[in-house]
Amino acid sequence: MQMLLGPSLRSLRRQLWSSSSSIFSNYSSINSSGLLETFSNTLRLIILPSTSSLSTISTKNCNFHYFSTSAAVAANLSTKEIVSKVTRRRQRRRLAKTCGKTTNAYAAIELALDSVVKIFTVSSSPNYGLPWQNKSQRETTGSGFIIPGKKILTNAHVVADSTFVLVRKHGSPTKYRAQVEAVGHECDLAILIVESDEFWEGMHFLELGDIPFLQQAVAVVGYPQGGDNISVTKGVVSRVEPTQYVHGATQLMAIQIDAAINPGNSGGPAIMGNKVAGVAFQNLSGAENIGYIIPVPVIKHFITGVVEHGKYVGFCSLGLSCQTTENVQLRNNFGMRSEVTGVLVNKINPLSDAHEILKKDDIILAFDGVPIANDGTVAFRNRERITFDHLVSMKKPNEKSLVRVLRDGKEHEFSITLRPLQSLVPVHQFDKLPSYYIFAGLVFTPLTQPYLHEYGEDWYNTSPRRLCERALRELPKKAGEQLVILSQVLMDDINAGYERFADLQVKKVNGVEIENLKHLCQLVENCSTENLRFDLDDDRVVVLNYDVAKIATSKILKRHRIPSALSGDLNGEQISEIELASRHKEWSQS
Repeated sequence: MQMLLGPSLRSLRRQLWSSSSSIFSNYSSINSSGLLETFSNTLRLIILPSTSSLSTISTKNCNFHYFSTSAAVAANLSTKEIVSKVTRRRQRRRLAKTCGKTTNAYAAIELALDSVVKIFTVSSSPNYGLPWQNKSQRETTGSGFIIPGKKILTNAHVVADSTFVLVRKHGSPTKYRAQVEAVGHECDLAILIVESDEFWEGMHFLELGDIPFLQQAVAVVGYPQGGDNISVTKGVVSRVEPTQYVHGATQLMAIQIDAAINPGNSGGPAIMGNKVAGVAFQNLSGAENIGYIIPVPVIKHFITGVVEHGKYVGFCSLGLSCQTTENVQLRNNFGMRSEVTGVLVNKINPLSDAHEILKKDDIILAFDGVPIANDGTVAFRNRERITFDHLVSMKKPNEKSLVRVLRDGKEHEFSITLRPLQSLVPVHQFDKLPSYYIFAGLVFTPLTQPYLHEYGEDWYNTSPRRLCERALRELPKKAGEQLVILSQVLMDDINAGYERFADLQVKKVNGVEIENLKHLCQLVENCSTENLRFDLDDDRVVVLNYDVAKIATSKILKRHRIPSALSGDLNGEQISEIELASRHKEWSQS
């Protein structure tokens, strides 16, 4: 092998060894038959002599490759193309090794160039004040990255209420049509699909890693505001704990980092080594360089649910409201010895499986064999702690868990089935129109938090106090229950005197307690009495002549240019954007 190199090459190798500490930023000409390349502090010499053989000699710090000039000519390849073909695979392998040891901006961007995409979204949010119409459309951008199965992972808020979605890969001027396959607003994650084969050419998926430890470095890659090209910001992990997800108003595990996360970064990967440590999704307003990423366990839970069920299935809950037991007098009152730890059950959701098993004032001692401390936390990794709700949220729907309880001084162990639970007043209503029903100018709608958000950013203080308290505290008594309100009155002779009635809960129709908006609609439409009576909050009453009111309804709708007296979901016509996209796909295939 030494003979193949010849004296001139041996001298070149000696020169290379003696100058191995030098750094070359670009290809440098050695002589008429060679190029010298430096990549990730490793020197590589590529020689193109006139010999007809092909050999490789590896040394400790450099690799020598040489090719037949005649072979290159026969293949009709330029020197640049030969260099690219020879080094591409080795570069990726070496890059993976480099990234495994440390995370740097250059390594992260090299991994992301063929994986991270820019997302362009056109969306139109519902108008909850006028529920029969949408607000003006708006355009936003975000980031996403390729995952196995030719899918794109991004944030739910990037594509929420979307009417049109495009994606563009790095280095391409072309935007490709994308569709939302699944979306989980609680965990702020969504999966997009692109049917164009051209889009997937040269694209590579990123692998999911694990939860990083404190002070480990991560690089956030995406397309933030301030420019159009890909961007990388570097930071370290500051904290790992359950955090409020702003978009879905849900408490799930999140990772706090000190890398800048700006609008447009949402949905981009946070890379640690050569794998994804999380998805960038929000920052802390009013603070500098405090960003949050969605950790891998939450991502895997979302993706697994979509794969197994074909749709987003949600995150499980025990349906409990618990109190810490750090006070000594409280612990003594419930017979908790000094070595016994746990949390006190205050309230149980009637729709949960725990409602039939647990009782108020039970002490939850352990969940699936994991002891719960008096502050509600469990052991997590190396001397870290995390609230036990995280263990519950990572369970699959309809999965059973063992809960150890202290009741009346005795310990019991119960098997409880876990599943996602819906609140009485929904915290979000993305990707669908609000429900409404109009009769004689009276506009009825279910109470939702988005409805209260119409009162502005300070909605908690500016919205009707009674409705706000019910939205945040009341629990449903049975499945399908809604809190229906009279939101406003569209003025007409038929409702004169009632025009100031607004934001009042509807309790009864003709003496019958209503369960939800659909039930109210049925009671009104099937009325067989001369007068129709609504019992509202504050003991207020609305009485209308039924026949006259029905005639007035059509006139009021025409005057206000309202297309229908009821929303599509009440007559079975409304479908979500995701269901609509699925139907379009089925129609195109057929």
